[in-house]
Amino acid sequence: MATTKRNLFLKRRMRVRNKLRKSADGRPRLSVHRSNKNISVQLIDDVKGVTLASASSLEKGLGVVGKNNIEASAKVGAAIAERAKKAGVEVCYFDRGGFLFHGKVKALADAAREGGLKF
Repeated sequence: MATTKRNLFLKRRMRVRNKLRKSADGRPRLSVHRSNKNISVQLIDDVKGVTLASASSLEKGLGVVGKNNIEASAKVGAAIAERAKKAGVEVCYFDRGGFLFHGKVKALADAAREGGLKF
């Protein structure tokens, strides 16, 4: 059976998420999605099943509409850290999905850490 790139990505995403769930301890999940043109991040409470905060490069207020580079990722990371503080969240766990912790995803994580999120 041939495995497509999409199936391999989904398998990798679920493997990462399931490993993280074992050590979650009720903390919210900082979930990252990266496409070719944009990057977005959500702070999700899996116990209640609600999104606590979100940020995306599609937002006009960040000034990086339609860009998917390291600078845009850093701005999105800083925005999610600020919104998480407003939602009362200081500690979470970082769900990189099926993406490598490198480049844009790493820039987003570093900016969120500088903004005060702990993971």
